[in-house]
Amino acid sequence: MTLKNRISLLVSLLFTILFGLASTVIFVLYSNFRKEEFRDRLEIKALSNIKLLVNVKEVDDQLLKMIDQNSINKLYDEKTLVFDSHYKLIYSSIDDAKINWSVEDLKYLKKHKTFFKQQGNYEVYGVFYDTKDRDFYALISAKDDYGKRKLLFLRYTLIISYIFFTCICWVLTSFMVKKAMNPLSTFHQKIKKINENNLDTRIESKSNKNEIDLIANEFNFMMDRIEVSYQKQKEFTAHASHELRTPLSRITSQIENTITDSATSAKGKSFLNTILSDVNQLTELINSLLILSKIDNKNHEHNEVHRMDEILFSAIENLNKSFPDFVILFEMEESDNLDTALEIKGNKNLLEIALSNVLKNACVYSDNKQATVKISTSEDNHLIISILNTGNTLSESEQKNLFQPFMRGANSKGTSGFGLGLRIVQRILNLHNATITYSISNINTNLFQLTFHS
Repeated sequence: MTLKNRISLLVSLLFTILFGLASTVIFVLYSNFRKEEFRDRLEIKALSNIKLLVNVKEVDDQLLKMIDQNSINKLYDEKTLVFDSHYKLIYSSIDDAKINWSVEDLKYLKKHKTFFKQQGNYEVYGVFYDTKDRDFYALISAKDDYGKRKLLFLRYTLIISYIFFTCICWVLTSFMVKKAMNPLSTFHQKIKKINENNLDTRIESKSNKNEIDLIANEFNFMMDRIEVSYQKQKEFTAHASHELRTPLSRITSQIENTITDSATSAKGKSFLNTILSDVNQLTELINSLLILSKIDNKNHEHNEVHRMDEILFSAIENLNKSFPDFVILFEMEESDNLDTALEIKGNKNLLEIALSNVLKNACVYSDNKQATVKISTSEDNHLIISILNTGNTLSESEQKNLFQPFMRGANSKGTSGFGLGLRIVQRILNLHNATITYSISNINTNLFQLTFHS
């Protein structure tokens, strides 16, 4: 998960949790407030009934009317019971509601003075009232429909608000974080494009107050040091390779002259041929290293347009001089855009080196001294040069490191080389906005595809 998505997720989750907790606390507090308020109303009603009984000596119809009138429009579906000190019911309101009670409830009232409990849809309040002469117990129950409707309305309001504002929070957080992280995304895209051929790339920074700009500045300082070190390394490789070519050329010339001398014995010529082969391999290695150092140098011109089929034919012709027994089968796919795709802007010599190295690789590792070269175009009108040969294929681990310097697979036993040919090909193609891939198209079949992007 990217940092941008992680921040969006964490902020949104934090808001969701906090808003959910706040809504829950609000609902619980209001629910408790509603109960306390209704309890107070029941208590006032119960005490008023008891006081009427205490103050009026005789309980008659007139008293009942007074009590009923006192309770009208105040409590919904109310039921009131009043008991004397002997737990005898001395008053019951005239409605049809019922209160489930027992003597144990009254004894509990005498001990604890009050209680408040839920009984089905009703809420029951009990109170113990003592006077000098007598003790009274009052039980009153009613429905708080008004309060519960407000509580239900609050619940739905909180739920809808929670869902609505949570969705808005997730969308806005994602948008704001994405906008805030745009400089970092640009930073990432530029870094991803940096390779050994464009170490001079730098990241723009507007100020030193922004953390991303601070990282960009430090990154630029690091790239300055890396570029200097890399340039020194390339210069050393180029100078060393160049200086080594001269003595090797003299050694080669002297060995060849000695071999052609009639005074040299047959045994000596055989020994000198072995040395000459080793010197030629060393010369080839030095030439490869020199080519690699020059490829990294940006002095090559890439403004001229060349036809890749002509460069390919030239590479095949040069390869036949070194491997006259090697047969190359050539195919060209018919396409309306092929002529345009064959025109590539770049350095002709480097492109010919790249094609020669791939063809030489197909020749060396072929089991029948034969390869197939095919020119075609992709759906995007990109030029594709496919080079296919039969022989031992590479394992998955070897394929991952195929284009690394000095990498040689298990199928290279018995063949000369240093593992730099394909690395040189990849470097040259990178300079020309092209790629090379390796795949196993069939059993014991190696396929290299060079794709030139227009």
